[in-house]
Amino acid sequence: MTPDVPLTWSLVIPVKVLAQAKSRLTGLPAADRAKLALAMAADTIAAAAGAAPVAALVVVTDDPAVRAEAAGHGAFVLPDAPAAGLNEALAFGAREAQARWPGQGVAALTADLPALRSAELTIALTAAAAGRAFVPDAEGTGTTLYAAPPGAGFEPLFGRNSRARHVAAGLAELDLPGLGGLRRDVDTTAELRQAAEIGLGPRTRALLATVALTGGEGP
Repeated sequence: MTPDVPLTWSLVIPVKVLAQAKSRLTGLPAADRAKLALAMAADTIAAAAGAAPVAALVVVTDDPAVRAEAAGHGAFVLPDAPAAGLNEALAFGAREAQARWPGQGVAALTADLPALRSAELTIALTAAAAGRAFVPDAEGTGTTLYAAPPGAGFEPLFGRNSRARHVAAGLAELDLPGLGGLRRDVDTTAELRQAAEIGLGPRTRALLATVALTGGEGP
């Protein structure tokens, strides 16, 4: 990369087996939770594929429906060979990306961002070109995007209190305006309603038009 050429990125997105996903979405039956997890992953992958700095998508999953969805967006799909947790799956995907596309930055994105817009990801990845960085979630405790430019170690620390751990590891926190969709990951019914207020992607919006949310947290 030369100074006048923008950095491009390989983006790794891990997706759980749908039957195991989103158990905290108590306002939906189990079958609908799996459909919603797929819809949110589909909207996340589509938005990521449309971001200008993203030159390669790597999706790590053992779910056949997710595999087909990701392949439809041109993603390189890997099984979760480590089967040892989120950070291990991300490291596995990153190693493959670095081997296939050397010279690109490598970033990790959660798969539950149904309000994500391509422009938001472009803003964040452009800012991350200066060094290892992350985007905190809407609550300010977790992480939705982790990014390491070429030559920087790829050592994500997703999980409980990941924001604090990423700050302690010396990463820059990209608390930038205009990233509402990128920061709004969805684990609960209340968070899904908040994502809807931002503006859902087409797959999630279409699914929720046919499914009624009941109970759960929030209004």
